[in-house]
Amino acid sequence: MTERTPGFATLAVHAGAQPDPTTGARATPIYQTTSFVFDDVDHAASLFGLQTFGNIYTRIGNPTNAVLEERVAALEGGTAGLAVASGHAAQVVVMHVLMKPGDEFVASKKLYGGSINQFNHSFKNFGWNVVWADPDDIGTFERGITPKTKAIFIESIANPGGVITDIEAISAIAKRAGVPLIVDNTLATPYLCKPIEHGADVVVHSLTKFLGGHGNSIGGLIVDAGTFNWSREGRYPMLSQPRPEYNGIVLHETFGNFAFAIACRVLSLRDMGPALSPFNAFLILTGIETLPLRMARHCENTQAVAEWLAKHRKVAWVSYPGLPGDRYHNLAKKYAPNGAGAVFTFGLKGGYETGVKLVSNVKLFSHLANIGDTRSLIIHPASTTHKQLSDEQKTQAGAGPDVVRVSIGIEDKADIIGDLDQALEAA
Repeated sequence: MTERTPGFATLAVHAGAQPDPTTGARATPIYQTTSFVFDDVDHAASLFGLQTFGNIYTRIGNPTNAVLEERVAALEGGTAGLAVASGHAAQVVVMHVLMKPGDEFVASKKLYGGSINQFNHSFKNFGWNVVWADPDDIGTFERGITPKTKAIFIESIANPGGVITDIEAISAIAKRAGVPLIVDNTLATPYLCKPIEHGADVVVHSLTKFLGGHGNSIGGLIVDAGTFNWSREGRYPMLSQPRPEYNGIVLHETFGNFAFAIACRVLSLRDMGPALSPFNAFLILTGIETLPLRMARHCENTQAVAEWLAKHRKVAWVSYPGLPGDRYHNLAKKYAPNGAGAVFTFGLKGGYETGVKLVSNVKLFSHLANIGDTRSLIIHPASTTHKQLSDEQKTQAGAGPDVVRVSIGIEDKADIIGDLDQALEAA
């Protein structure tokens, strides 16, 4: 009898976890401790020298977090994972390993607004420079590459407009340039899309959204695909050159196809410190157990809501790749065959004032700045998150005066549609 490869739902429940060896607890315990006792002096020395794996200090690693790391890496098909404090922290840690002052990376301009702000402003304090490319014009990625380029960054399903990115086409450009492709898979989750299967070398997540799924914990995760040659041409010295803080160890030579995850842990997380709380790791692990059930319901509800809105007399347009007429529909069928996600935007014929009235009159929806919750969420960006921008800047950012963003939850779809219907009538 051949050994079975566990299915996605089985991995979502079991990957990385075993009953606690001391107590027999079935659920992964919360190891709420700062530090861990060494067996002896030699054991301590081997841990600090990266000669053996184990726990030292929760800022670097923790048993609860380790289960989360292994589970998400298994769901994504990667070699190793690293949990950090937030999705933003994941992006900082990844770039800290790859970039030196003066280096560049090419990024899709269709990203979460917080990432655009981080790349445009905060990263400049490190001397890391972003070059923007248009996922609707793949050639802009190739034209953006220079000798200083160290990575390409995209989202699988872009927030907020539900844009599906052609991962394979951009991966081919990254491979020709000899740089890794980093894919933010937050909106899709590995249930809808597995970027590594399409050529990604690193995957990042905001665990805060659909993976945790319940709007109760902030976290981030990095998955190493184990596919990139970090020693190529010496372009990534933190991985390919001897590390003085570890007695001259060369991380890629020593750790092979999970060297990037190790570098993120022992060079960036260790010194920059954005550690994930074990309590948050526990809550997110619990959320992941129902990921396939929730994502299926999210997508079923979202398809119904998008189809209903597309026919509404007060709605000018709907941007959702699950709709047959959408410009990203064919890419959605290729990269997200189980559903096009649960976040999308639509435009109101009444413009700004109607958008304000709509979000003011919802009852089931929650008006807030988050996505990926079991609850249905709504926001009018022009009057909230993008209020400080000019109308022209709002439109360029996909947050024009008429735009409303929704994250569809797992409630009964008739109730979701009913709430939107009464709020639209009130608007």
